[in-house]
Amino acid sequence: MHNDSKHIASAFDRDLEAIQAMIMKMGGLVEAAIKDAAQALEERDVELAEKVREADKAIDQLEEDVNEEAARLIALRSPTASDLRTVLTVMKISTNLERCGDYAKNLAKRTGVLVNMRPIEGAAPSIRRMAREVEEMLKLALDAYIQRDVSMANEVRHRDLDVDQMYNALFREFLTYMMEDPRNITACMHLHFIAKNIERMGDHATSIAEQVIYLTTGELPEDARPKGDLTSQAAGAEDL
Repeated sequence: MHNDSKHIASAFDRDLEAIQAMIMKMGGLVEAAIKDAAQALEERDVELAEKVREADKAIDQLEEDVNEEAARLIALRSPTASDLRTVLTVMKISTNLERCGDYAKNLAKRTGVLVNMRPIEGAAPSIRRMAREVEEMLKLALDAYIQRDVSMANEVRHRDLDVDQMYNALFREFLTYMMEDPRNITACMHLHFIAKNIERMGDHATSIAEQVIYLTTGELPEDARPKGDLTSQAAGAEDL
């Protein structure tokens, strides 16, 4: 009986490692999508934007694969307590990554529209800096998951405040441009939606970090996501 238990445990670990490998692959694709989408916006590169949109299919497929394998693992191995918590956390992480991929795709779609409008001075580089910060947050959150590192996860949560400030500054900047010249309104609205999408990516990276804290300590932080943000629909989420 003891040997059977050890065999079940080792089989569970092997299956979980395979799922975690998919999560890390998915994370790498999402990080690349955020980087490429921001670069396409700044360089007004329609081909690179299209590449981002196409790459989102692989991210969606990986989410399906993770959920399917996680469900199979639960059905086959009947994990309990901490093992079950680990599997459910993996599923939540894949959902957060998939949403980030969707936002990157939406950024790329809007780039295709913005190339036909006159550029708003300084906007694209600012958005790219914001995207780079979110990309780094996402990488840190996934590293925290692999290492079960709570301090690393808390750093992600702290950096999300910086992303929120960057978004608020951009929002005020776009308002100024729109008031100065009505011809800027359409482009600034697209840029605002892009900035909001990136801010939401930061929220999803933070959600992953909070799942790491839950996995490690058994408790979610009191101020865990969602933040109660009611503007996500207005930020072009309907285009995802």
